[in-house]
Amino acid sequence: MGQTLEESPKAPSATRERVFSGIQPSGASHLGNYLGAQVNYVALQDRYDAIYGIVDLHALTTIHDGDTLRSLTHDMVLDLLAVGLDPARCTLIRQSDIPEHAELCWLFDTVVPVSWLERTPTYKEKREQGVDNSNALLSYPVLQAADIVIYKATKVPVGKDQAPHLELSREIVRAFNHRYGPIFPEPQPVFTEAPVVIGTDGARKMSKSAGNTIPIFAAPDEIRRLVMSMVTDPLRIRRTDPGRPEVCNVCQLHRFFGDDFESIWDGERSARTGCVDTKKLLAERIIERFRPMRERREQLAAEPDYVEEVLRAGAEKVRPIVEATMAEVRAAVGTGPRRAAR
Repeated sequence: MGQTLEESPKAPSATRERVFSGIQPSGASHLGNYLGAQVNYVALQDRYDAIYGIVDLHALTTIHDGDTLRSLTHDMVLDLLAVGLDPARCTLIRQSDIPEHAELCWLFDTVVPVSWLERTPTYKEKREQGVDNSNALLSYPVLQAADIVIYKATKVPVGKDQAPHLELSREIVRAFNHRYGPIFPEPQPVFTEAPVVIGTDGARKMSKSAGNTIPIFAAPDEIRRLVMSMVTDPLRIRRTDPGRPEVCNVCQLHRFFGDDFESIWDGERSARTGCVDTKKLLAERIIERFRPMRERREQLAAEPDYVEEVLRAGAEKVRPIVEATMAEVRAAVGTGPRRAAR
């Protein structure tokens, strides 16, 4: 296939606002990841100076095997490249390749009250899910804030339901700036029309932890199996019963896989079509949507060094930004060697 990268990566644009988003390498990309985030990542790379981080340090709160984490990180990069992220139009980095993320997190930790972190919905949710209650889990939002502002990013893509999570990053920036001076901008949300994708169980948000996902790069037969297992309208018992597409998860997903979803919904309401018909059609449309992306991913996976080349180039591209930011931060907080008198 002969994938190549530019020998000298272009510096990030000085004329466009910078956007940052982090993606945790927690497993195979699924429909929720794609519709809720990855579609927007692809669109934003042409509107902003976009930096996307594979946040493997965050993943250490739940993944405790080195080989597994490296494999998941590699696979996530392949997924993002396959869905349309282009290293010539955005920057892909591996969080752990930039150790200054962790350094800035520690410096932020010195200004963040523990009570701020204990009240975060994500911390409470992870505790309820049985995730190890480590200090890293508690400090997770602090590292998120460091991820964003180490690049002086001014925008973060979020769905409107996620705005409260970004507000904590803004509070952390305000606390740090209050103590040391106006070093960081307060990141603002770029609100995206990210749908909440319900999983195959028809009840909970699609997520790997819930085990209710449809992986976008799964084999066609596996996609068919998963779609056919989806829970639909619980009140539609018989084939002749009229359906309620507004509450049917399969009908809702048809909105993203064809312009004729209103006709499909009418068929359900009138019982002209049944759940099996609607599921079969959805499965084939999902398979066809991702067929070229699956082929692209297979081609990329056949070149074992390409992912590392992309990440190396990304780290090289952001290095000047990180060094400039941390020089400013270290001067303000007093770490590092004493400056010579002028």
